[in-house]
Amino acid sequence: MFIKTNTGTVSSKSTFDPARAEAFAGRLLQVLNDGALCLMASIGHRTGLFDCLRDQPPLTSEEIASRAGLNERYVREWLGAMVTSKVITVDPETHLYQLPAEHAAYLTRIAGVDNLAVFTQYISVLGNVEDEIVECFKNGGGVPYESYVRFHRVMAEDSGLAVLPNLESHILPLVPGLVERLGQGLSVLDAGCGSGRVLNRMAELFPSSHFVGMDLSAEAITAGRNDAIKRQLRNVEFIQIDLGNFDETADPDSFDLITTFDAVHDQGQPLKLLKGIYRGLKSNGVYLMQDIKGSSYVHQNIEHPMGTFLYTASCLHCMTVSLAQGGEGLGAMWGEEKTRDYLRRAGFSSVETHQLEHDINNNWYVVRK
Repeated sequence: MFIKTNTGTVSSKSTFDPARAEAFAGRLLQVLNDGALCLMASIGHRTGLFDCLRDQPPLTSEEIASRAGLNERYVREWLGAMVTSKVITVDPETHLYQLPAEHAAYLTRIAGVDNLAVFTQYISVLGNVEDEIVECFKNGGGVPYESYVRFHRVMAEDSGLAVLPNLESHILPLVPGLVERLGQGLSVLDAGCGSGRVLNRMAELFPSSHFVGMDLSAEAITAGRNDAIKRQLRNVEFIQIDLGNFDETADPDSFDLITTFDAVHDQGQPLKLLKGIYRGLKSNGVYLMQDIKGSSYVHQNIEHPMGTFLYTASCLHCMTVSLAQGGEGLGAMWGEEKTRDYLRRAGFSSVETHQLEHDINNNWYVVRK
């Protein structure tokens, strides 16, 4: 059947396709199971169950619980979810459980950057604010940082996998000569530093340089300070500050290097932050920016390997925490096109885009005045 649209063009009114409907229902059932798997995988990571099963022979639920120091009844139910999701195998005669080596390679702490169990934690963390997000759908506004239980701890663990192990080998070398200059002594700012794991690591590596971390979250700043004290670092300081008017408060020409690690898109006023970075950067300085890899146009993100997750994380965190500050609500998937536009509007004239093989989520921008 053909119908005429308001624009005068002719289009086809599709008929109901039972096979397509059934296939979609099957996909939704799989989504339901996979969502449940994320919750249970998060528990397996946090309790160390995956780690204690790595490189082990088949074990009973009692033996697994004993090795992990956990309650057997809960471990047994968790094993049920792992078996039915085909993560863990069970022998139907002996009732012994085993984590295949091929699965352990992506579920255990020893796997490092390949440990995808770390990222399953986001599902439960973001799910905690669902009621508040629903109210935002109805009334607008946003959900503030303080509503997110454990978010900064999960983010710190995420950064510990994606950034820390590659800081010296891949990330800092994106700027030619930067490692050598840091060794000689530079002034460095990490804007939106979170818990400061990356900043403290750089301070540890380059004692001749001075490092400053700024973030809105009191919890994150306290964690960064405590970690610096524990490491006995004297060349790093942490400042709790709202960067929403950084374009006015940044000390001009103060820093040789400014970094942001997935921090711009969830700011209340991202353009003002970028203008502040431009203002605070010395004329020969470098701004190293990590931010989400994607397009500003949703149709170009359909094949993105983590597109659904990133839009979800944006809706349930990045966008809404910005809106809670009366901000722009830019969102995680603002995309490279808009990123380059914002950098240009902030005053920057040179922007290089890099990708790292280990990091499927982010672009790395080397930016200069």
